[in-house]
Amino acid sequence: MSAPQPRKLSEFRLLAMDMDSTLINIECIDEIADYVGKKAEVSAVTEAAMRGEIDWPTSFRQRVALLAGLDEAALQQVYDQRLGLSPGAETLVAAAKAAGIFTLLVSGGFTFFTNRLKARLGLDAAFSNQLEIIDGKLTGRVVGPLCDADGKAQHVRDCAEQLGASREQIMVIGDGANDLKMMAVAGTSVAYYAKPIVQAQATMAINTGGLDEVLRHFPVP
Repeated sequence: MSAPQPRKLSEFRLLAMDMDSTLINIECIDEIADYVGKKAEVSAVTEAAMRGEIDWPTSFRQRVALLAGLDEAALQQVYDQRLGLSPGAETLVAAAKAAGIFTLLVSGGFTFFTNRLKARLGLDAAFSNQLEIIDGKLTGRVVGPLCDADGKAQHVRDCAEQLGASREQIMVIGDGANDLKMMAVAGTSVAYYAKPIVQAQATMAINTGGLDEVLRHFPVP
């Protein structure tokens, strides 16, 4: 017999969130591609991957390859000029931290952005992909293990194990097909303005309001 579903935020131990189009309001790789005049091309591949129509790791490497030769300063410009937090993001994170919940950012995006968001919001941990940069230029490759759907799910499992958190004590929020495996690890999975394939499999969906809508379902005591 499984444990009862949490009814209050404080009953969770781990909150894991996707970054692009979930914690933040852009797809970073699409905005970076704009600096090399390939936003439309990259965005089309991103959309297809998020809908689950094409293999994510292959599409990711294809999109990163299109960024080869770009000055790394473009990453800071995207962060400063284009990246915004999703509505309610700070409210949700603050409530989770106040409730003693471990906050995890796990993304198929890039460490340049996840590390800055981790510091900005005071998140406990962040995992994503490391862009290879040589002589101040993007090479069009990533280094280290790929943070794909399997990698994201493994990071959630690892954190849960370290915390001693049961499935029912895990909440995962995401929007794309590459979030489905980590959402399957959680007792509560939240589809945030998500693709249809994600909405169909999540335990709940948010399609109006911001991330703080979570607090209406799982209130702070």
